[in-house]
Amino acid sequence: MRILVTGAGGFVGRRLVEKLLAAGHAVTGLDSAAGGIPAGARAAAGDLGNKAVRAEALAGGCDALVHLATVPGGAAEADPAASRRINVDATYDLLEEAAAAGGRPRVVYASSIAVLGEHLQATGVDDSTPLSPHLIYGGHKAMMEVAAALLSNRGAIDAVSLRLPGILARPKGPSGMKSAFMSDLFHALKAGESFTCPTSPAATIWAQSVDCCAENFVHALTMDTALLPPTRAVTLPALLIHMDDLAAEIARQCGTDPALVTYVPDPPLEKAFGAYPPLATPAAERAGFAHDGSLAKLVASALSTLA
Repeated sequence: MRILVTGAGGFVGRRLVEKLLAAGHAVTGLDSAAGGIPAGARAAAGDLGNKAVRAEALAGGCDALVHLATVPGGAAEADPAASRRINVDATYDLLEEAAAAGGRPRVVYASSIAVLGEHLQATGVDDSTPLSPHLIYGGHKAMMEVAAALLSNRGAIDAVSLRLPGILARPKGPSGMKSAFMSDLFHALKAGESFTCPTSPAATIWAQSVDCCAENFVHALTMDTALLPPTRAVTLPALLIHMDDLAAEIARQCGTDPALVTYVPDPPLEKAFGAYPPLATPAAERAGFAHDGSLAKLVASALSTLA
């Protein structure tokens, strides 16, 4: 299969490209710079908002497109115009251009749980929970879910939109993501360093390891889209995890002391990223998507991918 992956040099993108290459697919990786794109993929480097860059990436056509490239949450909030340019305008153009390349390509769009918003029912979230984004990032992701479904309904593409939970554990350093504290906790405890967590110990997150996330994207490339709801969008299965339980399990597996973690809650941040209720994802599970299975397995997987 000829597969174009945008954001191929990013956290999820690199792992996904490695898996696709190992499976024998012909992969083109598009990113702002070629350096992070795994060897073996055809690299296309440049600004996603540039039509010529997108044309180079699509040269020769594609059987499938995995669209991971994005202006992330914190960066989108700081610069809504940049988010619109990449997360909306360039994304819609890319979907149309992939369709124009012919063959009704499978398109796997990386959406986000940010489309659900901040005012979630304490009793839980399920497939009937309405979208009510609060952040610019979530609003733009919701718009593109609709665009992908529209183009699918018109027969131009065959889309699957996956709403990603927190993906662990990201590389150390600035990411533009307000949720980066989840990954920073892994790096600190692995190094035996103290860490100030900006949530309470009882804060709850929805999470998946990066390897599990990449496997879900691989599955989305060949799954039967008749199993999807009419929206073509599903929230990926995720584990509901308390921050103190996450810290304790990381510390256990790293042989360090969970007391290295102190909790100094930032109320607005905890409201946005640490107050998730129980999650039920029957539509995604019927379609073959899965979470890590247990907190211990998630932590072990995430630690194995840390640089």
